Amino acid sequence: MNCRPFASRFLMAKTSVVAALFLCLPAPQIAAQVGGSGGEPRISSTTNPTDPMNTDERTKIIERERNLVVHVVGEDKQRLDRQAVVKLTNEERKTVTWQTTTERSEADFIDLPIGKYNVEVSAVGFFTGHTVADIQNPANMVTSEVLMERDPSAIDLDAADANMSPKASKEMKRAVKALKAGDLKQGQKRLQNTEKLAPSSPQLKFLFGYLYFQKKDFDAAQKYLSEAATINPRYSQALILLGRVQLLRQQYGDASKNLEKAVEGDPDNWMAYNLLADSYFKQQQYQKAAEEAQLAVDKGRRDGAAAQLVLGQALANLGRTPQAIAALEAYLDTAPKSATAPQAQELLRQLQQHQKIAAGASTAASETVIFKPVGDEDFLGDSKLPDTAWQPPSIDRAPPPVAKGAPCPVENVIGGAGRGVEQFVDDIARFAAIEDLLHERLDDLGNPTTKDTRKFDYAASISQPRPGTILVDEYRSEHYGMETLPDYFADKGFAALALVFHPAMRDEFQMECEGLGEWHGQATWLVHFRQRSDRPNHIQAYLVGNNTYPVSLKGRAWVTADKLQIIRIETEMINPLPEIHLLAEHQITEYGPVPFGKKKVELWLPKTAEVYMHFRGRRYYRKHTFEKYMLFSVDETQKDREAKHEQIGPGSTSPHKHKWWRAQNGKAASGLPRG
Repeated sequence: MNCRPFASRFLMAKTSVVAALFLCLPAPQIAAQVGGSGGEPRISSTTNPTDPMNTDERTKIIERERNLVVHVVGEDKQRLDRQAVVKLTNEERKTVTWQTTTERSEADFIDLPIGKYNVEVSAVGFFTGHTVADIQNPANMVTSEVLMERDPSAIDLDAADANMSPKASKEMKRAVKALKAGDLKQGQKRLQNTEKLAPSSPQLKFLFGYLYFQKKDFDAAQKYLSEAATINPRYSQALILLGRVQLLRQQYGDASKNLEKAVEGDPDNWMAYNLLADSYFKQQQYQKAAEEAQLAVDKGRRDGAAAQLVLGQALANLGRTPQAIAALEAYLDTAPKSATAPQAQELLRQLQQHQKIAAGASTAASETVIFKPVGDEDFLGDSKLPDTAWQPPSIDRAPPPVAKGAPCPVENVIGGAGRGVEQFVDDIARFAAIEDLLHERLDDLGNPTTKDTRKFDYAASISQPRPGTILVDEYRSEHYGMETLPDYFADKGFAALALVFHPAMRDEFQMECEGLGEWHGQATWLVHFRQRSDRPNHIQAYLVGNNTYPVSLKGRAWVTADKLQIIRIETEMINPLPEIHLLAEHQITEYGPVPFGKKKVELWLPKTAEVYMHFRGRRYYRKHTFEKYMLFSVDETQKDREAKHEQIGPGSTSPHKHKWWRAQNGKAASGLPRG
């Protein structure tokens, strides 16, 4: 493959420049179905946003054709407050079908053949639910209900405060919604609004503690969680999170006291026992650690297996080597790819070796061996990049929660996202928008010390002059340049980031489906990606004079479970660039559907692109907001021919060769749109 470095093409005169990258994508309405014996996934169309058939007609047809409806409810028999993913497996036919639940918390399956189906439902914060559906007559509709049980290890943000006023309660619910969606900035704003109305609420204090825990600001987290536990001494969830923070801060005695209160108030929470066992182990109270770890294993069922790690360590230090070996083997069976697996394997090897030596010794007595704890060093390990309150948490240090036990159809997810990117590159010539720019300098806590705003005309073009080569160019109005922008930053290269999923680029990255998460209440597959060191980097580079500095990225994409559409991408640089004094760069781009009525197409285009940067001792935040999109169409021959010529700006191609369509406006006009 031959690709031009297209993501970050900068001129750096007075300071560095930073890339905030995005690519607009089409919105295929698809449901993934895997069938056959090792065949390729089949993608079948389910809806079409431009279909002239009205909603009532489509509903009647779906009602007539669907023959299985899966209702998903919580323990209170009410609809879930979030989207779930339903996996349907026919063992006899070897087929797997995926669907997401609707706002009614149900999933419809159409034209299923006769047979028995295993139904598996996954949602963040819940154990995976199971049932069996038997389709005996395709003409009859079968209804199946799946009861979802909450995962006690998941932090429950929904607990209400009965003493709050309706206004404060409403504002706190908005904060909870933002926190669930991972929008920490909006969540903090809503919590601060709530604090003005209900400053003494223990639930509010807990939510502040959770917010700062996610930000890795453990000082602030401990302050708020301590206040929550003081106001309500039986607030087990606050006590558990407080104990967890104190463990991370190596305050083991205080952690034990709070976790002892937590297990007393919530005796069925396995995570509380697991953390308490860890706190005892850190204080070399091995017998207590083993007892609490065993309780965690017993009460945690599937997830309690994680407590086998501290159980094995405690038993090893009690001299109960066979039991310790069994516990560690059980842990590695359930978590072979965890971050602590290599250390657990090393401890297991030492124990097995120690057992052989003891068995061959001439006397029954043996030397006491103290085994060090496994795990915290990896969780708290220093990041190479600054990871403080001024920017979002590092990609790998704050992974979003995923549904327990939800298998990820990794080939369908990555392949479906790639097909959307490929289709857009193949079909779309260029697009334009109005861009609003917010630029801020930040202090070390992320508070703005300066603020500047600007507005520009923005346009981008995408072309493929030959197979395997993708050219992305973007332009702005004449007022966009280093001499006119605040702090002399001239951002360029916004139209390339999602190309990591393009089939021509995908092999340059390691990709892993982390599981089923959610974004703004919508079920999403989380895909982690990282630039491979043995492959060329075509995504991003900094240009300083005549020197080029490639930037290797790692990141995470949120891909909708129903349409396999990328709705959010977050990236950061793997290593800093000390030679240009660039220590950190963190980018977040969010996408949303934009309909073009005249063209009868809906595209997923960038709504916002945010950039955090630490450069030459200063911290910066820049946010680009895009609106009033206009779409250009061009035939393939013309597109390839124009790509061979250097383009100076949006008007460098003859206007009569293109048409553009304003979003949500059916009237087309010729030429370059302005304003």
